[in-house]
Amino acid sequence: MAKRAVVVSCHGTVEQVEDIPSFVTNIRRGRPAPPEVVAEVTARFQQIGGSPLMRITHDQARALEARLGLPVRACARLWHPYPEAVLAELAAEGVTEVVSLPLAPQSVHVYNEVVEKAAAEQGMTTVAAPSYGEEPSLVAAFVSAIEEARARFSPAEQASLAVILSAHSLPTRVIAMGDPYEKDFRAMAEAVAAALPIPRASIHIAFQSQGMGGGDWLGPDLETTMRGLRDAGIDNLLMAPIGFVAEHVETLYDIDIEARGRAEAMGFARMERMPAMDCRPAFIDALAEVATRLLAG
Repeated sequence: MAKRAVVVSCHGTVEQVEDIPSFVTNIRRGRPAPPEVVAEVTARFQQIGGSPLMRITHDQARALEARLGLPVRACARLWHPYPEAVLAELAAEGVTEVVSLPLAPQSVHVYNEVVEKAAAEQGMTTVAAPSYGEEPSLVAAFVSAIEEARARFSPAEQASLAVILSAHSLPTRVIAMGDPYEKDFRAMAEAVAAALPIPRASIHIAFQSQGMGGGDWLGPDLETTMRGLRDAGIDNLLMAPIGFVAEHVETLYDIDIEARGRAEAMGFARMERMPAMDCRPAFIDALAEVATRLLAG
């Protein structure tokens, strides 16, 4: 029988600030980053004490391995460990079939493509996960986390509370070229909104963490959404960044520092945030359900 493994993938990030220029160049598809962009990214990393993204991703892989009882390895698109290295290691262990399971539930093709290419170079076959943002167990995991965060507000505060479901923005040209990211995320967000026991009118979708290079980006952006809510008389905010399944600069800086500062300046009484899924058991269970279905299929 073929020896099988699961490869989970993420965007990736650096652990050392001196690697930031090379990492940003990777994001920019080989175009060197302007010094001011490198300086800003570096400052953000330093303010949050470095990104825990890859540590958490490896923890997620180990937790999923314990659920499945077969090898699970983590790789990243834009930094180490790259798929080529991870798949080569699995091939050396005798693995011949892999399940590609991107940790971001939306626009999975960009992750599957790099894993499938690396697997093919090792003579492996691949089963790739489709977008799974509407997976009932995943939706339930998000809803549970949001409800735990919402419970921090008193009943009086909840009377003037808005929930913002957020994800990373993308350049609009990427969407215009047919990328399903926005469609996938909105479908997931609507499934979460439908399952929350609060009026749909109090739940909003926003796209955050736009790039620093200018151009048109997918919206509505977070700042515009927040300002509209404040102008409408909303006093309290609950940020639910369901587009990020592990803590990273987009949650620890863009929300906890930047958005919180904006909320205070706009006059909101209180802002709270749902933690990212990280190794939340319900999230690992959802990944296991998706992987098990693929392994059986």
